Amino acid sequence: MNHPMDLTAAVGGLSYLNPHAPEPWASFVEQIERVRPYLGELERWIETLKHPKRTLIVDVPIERDDGTVAHYEGYRVQHNLSRGPGKGGIRFHPAVTLNEVMALAGWMTVKNAAVGLPFGGAKGGIRVDPASVSKGELQRITRRFTSEIGLIIGPDRDIPAPDVGTNAMTMAVMMDTYSMNRGGTATGVVTGKPIALGGSLGRQEATGRGVYITAREAGRRLHLPIEGARVVVQGFGNVGGTGARLFHEVGAKVIAIGDHTGTWLNEGGIDIPAALAHVAAHGALLGFAGAEPIGIEDFWGLPCEFMVPAALEGQITAARAERMRARVVVEGANGPTTPAADDILTDRGILVVPDVLANAGGVTVSYFEWVQDFSSFFWTEDEINARLERIMVQAFDAIWQVSQDKQVSLRTAAFIIACHRVLEARAERGLYP
Repeated sequence: MNHPMDLTAAVGGLSYLNPHAPEPWASFVEQIERVRPYLGELERWIETLKHPKRTLIVDVPIERDDGTVAHYEGYRVQHNLSRGPGKGGIRFHPAVTLNEVMALAGWMTVKNAAVGLPFGGAKGGIRVDPASVSKGELQRITRRFTSEIGLIIGPDRDIPAPDVGTNAMTMAVMMDTYSMNRGGTATGVVTGKPIALGGSLGRQEATGRGVYITAREAGRRLHLPIEGARVVVQGFGNVGGTGARLFHEVGAKVIAIGDHTGTWLNEGGIDIPAALAHVAAHGALLGFAGAEPIGIEDFWGLPCEFMVPAALEGQITAARAERMRARVVVEGANGPTTPAADDILTDRGILVVPDVLANAGGVTVSYFEWVQDFSSFFWTEDEINARLERIMVQAFDAIWQVSQDKQVSLRTAAFIIACHRVLEARAERGLYP
């Protein structure tokens, strides 16, 4: 895409996006375009998926601890609500952009539809580094942001959840702020909350558990057992850390791990509980003594059975895809593989379990939490995990079957299923007025 017309098309013809910096929205649009030949009569509605339903940009001013006033930029994007209320996380990160939040919201639309959840896709974020502000400042940022987007969120409208840079306490503050503005407690306005405020058992590790389940299912199809398999995990937060622990517990050998502070290798297998304890004590992997530092490009080229990118989007570029020596890539992060890299991995026979399936465990248990909050009846952790297992395995089976029948990648198969569900709902509802 080298000339202005192509660049503009890459961002879906939306005037408020910069055609000279089209990623990651352009990747989402390209993934949608790849499904066009499989839509039949529903192709008439495909442009729906290239035009987010609602995009809200808000100013988030707060008084800092030193008395100065600081302004932060916040977003909430509702990509598509044809199948139900919006669902998607809130990201606090200094590099958050409208383009990124739009793409993440689009992927949430596909993810929810691919696993059959009754939600549309949404996403939010604030351009802030949580480590650069005090605890009090962060709470004020969260409360002001929640008040600003309170116009469009709600238990039956749009339900945020944690993402990069946010956690259960962020959700507690958001729920309290929304409830105070509403004049009554509304536990269902967010998911990923503390258990004491209507959170669900199993939610904390749900995304990582889903990554493990889909890796296991992929291994079964390829006759590649998890036990004894070499695993490389990029990103060692909630998703990567939980996934690594579950691989470790069933006898896999996690040989390399990494986070924003570096990457580490131990070909004999890393003591994952020790690594998790180090992160709990120090906040990052930096200084971990159980493995040797390794260069980031060498990290991506390690021979392994399973590679789990569980950090940010755009990590597996075309250049890295050419060097990768994994058998299976299981996308714990959202959008970690560019479309060009996706094609290279497919051509090289490396199976990619796409993000819209692999990391759907989090939103699945968020759905369970939302249902439990509405009914005020809560399930045991065993019940949660059993339901998660059933939904993830059924979704994997359906996507695998479409992939085999149509001879397409798992990602395209997931998009085919999801786009059919979303666009069928759009067609059945018609246009208002």
